[in-house]
Amino acid sequence: MNLSIIIPVFNESESLIILSDEIHSVMLDLQYSYEIIFIDDGSTDESWSIIQSLSVHNSIKSIKFKKNIGKSAALDVGFFYAQGEVVITMDSDLQDDPREIPALYNMIKLDGYDLVSGWKKNRLDPLSKTIPTKLYNWATRIVSGISLHDFNCGLKAYSNDALKDIRLSGEMHRYIPLLVKNEGYDKIGEKIINHRKRSYGVTKYGGWNRFSNGLLDLISISFLHKFGRAPMHLFGLLGIVFFSIGFIIAVYLTYAKVILMEFNMTDRPLFYLGMLCMLIGSQLFLAGFLGELIIRNKPQNSIDKISQKIGF
Repeated sequence: MNLSIIIPVFNESESLIILSDEIHSVMLDLQYSYEIIFIDDGSTDESWSIIQSLSVHNSIKSIKFKKNIGKSAALDVGFFYAQGEVVITMDSDLQDDPREIPALYNMIKLDGYDLVSGWKKNRLDPLSKTIPTKLYNWATRIVSGISLHDFNCGLKAYSNDALKDIRLSGEMHRYIPLLVKNEGYDKIGEKIINHRKRSYGVTKYGGWNRFSNGLLDLISISFLHKFGRAPMHLFGLLGIVFFSIGFIIAVYLTYAKVILMEFNMTDRPLFYLGMLCMLIGSQLFLAGFLGELIIRNKPQNSIDKISQKIGF
């Protein structure tokens, strides 16, 4: 199969039929085999009923979560089931233009990119959303070293190979370019796309909390990439440092007490500092061991949260 289009859905019942028709209209002009995968992330409106009616079309497949889990979980499941050589993700609110699909597909298939991210250069959103987003993208560019203007753009294209080794949870969908780069797929490009004004409903994302939460997620991902496979490298090193400091203090105080006979060990505040350092060092060692044990367990799989599937 040439192309998989993954669309997470959460309470977007008004836009689903229009979006489906637009995608089919674009694909009629192309000679691609394709599939559209709708993932209903626990919608409370009529979204799932509409998706079920759309699924009579052979190219449409659909998945329903038992409850609202988040966009990352929806994309994670979509990546798992996607069969296309090229995978495209887009939002269901009609702000992403399906007419961008052919160009994105060609950049992956013909130009050899591993990932192409859309850039909403002329963004039609309120200032409460655009200003935090610009700050967030600026901070992410600095920390990640990836020159993208819009990390959180929902319209992206990927080679299927680049998605095989990544797993999404929490709010990690914001950092798919960084996760892909960490797996060795570093040919990442960008394309200016047409951004349309929202026609129905309201945004599901906040303004300034997106900036703060996004920055914390970025720090977490960077930390996990560096130390996630071997937590003892970090916690063990810190444990050695703290324990050594405490041990040196204890040796000094013992020497001063036994050899120099200057004072009682427990009369010095330095004694309690040394004990504290040794305790912290021991706890850091234990944290490293626990981390090594935890990473050997499989993380929770988003697939376990599926309640219904159509077309698979």
